[in-house]
Amino acid sequence: MRLLDRSLGRLSRHRRGPVAGLLVLLLGLLLTGGLYSAFSPASAQTDNSAAQIASGRKLFLVGCSFCHGQSGQGVKTLDGNQLGPSLVGVGAAAVDFQVGTGRMPVAQPGAQIPQKEVAYTPQEIADMAAYVASLGPGPEIPTTQDYSLDGLSPAARQEMIVQGGLIFRTNCTACHNFEGAGGAMPQGGYAPKILGVEPKYIYEAMLTGPQAMDNFSNGNLSPAEKRDIIAYLQSLKDSPDYGGFGLGGIGPVSEGLAAWLVGIGGLVGVATWIAAHTARTSRTKAKVQA
Repeated sequence: MRLLDRSLGRLSRHRRGPVAGLLVLLLGLLLTGGLYSAFSPASAQTDNSAAQIASGRKLFLVGCSFCHGQSGQGVKTLDGNQLGPSLVGVGAAAVDFQVGTGRMPVAQPGAQIPQKEVAYTPQEIADMAAYVASLGPGPEIPTTQDYSLDGLSPAARQEMIVQGGLIFRTNCTACHNFEGAGGAMPQGGYAPKILGVEPKYIYEAMLTGPQAMDNFSNGNLSPAEKRDIIAYLQSLKDSPDYGGFGLGGIGPVSEGLAAWLVGIGGLVGVATWIAAHTARTSRTKAKVQA
């Protein structure tokens, strides 16, 4: 019994020592760091080095700060209109989409920024995306697993196409047309053609909602549903036009124009020719009889 009391006393003395306190503190820090790494959100896990962020900031100051401000806070004109929106919180995915498709830097502000030739290399785009991501948490650039359809069985792909078609017709056809051919929008804007666009940019557009497009975050459309839409659009690209001329796939506008010009216009032309030919025949007969 006395031996046990002596052992407990020595343990108690060591526990109150400075080394024991330091060990407990280190253990607590390691445990806290491990738990944070395991349960932190994806945006906090982005491993953007200081050198990459610094490189992206240099590119940003040269090519983007005139419209978006030196700190990405956005710039307004003297009359209060927004020259360039704030980029705080838009995330790396927005930069990868806008710069990767050539829409930014913009040549001239307008209702709709068209796609054009890309001005930066992939590494420069990644650097700018890292800098903008450091301004505030936002959507990350999707990985290949998020949008790739490689390795799927025909049955799984067909199921995704069916599900994606339902989602697309419900949420997207009002602007992009049932065939993804795009269409006109109010105030000079337009929904661009998305048929044949790279899957990564389709995913990023849904994730970030560029310009007039709605933002379909992962809370609105899950990553699996976004992938279903991509599968549906790819199936449209690979499907032939069984009905003959597709006429751009933009629906009743082109079809109505073709009906008036070709259909009714052709009928009017034939009727005019028949009437003129009949009149000439009648005049010839009248001269012969006279």
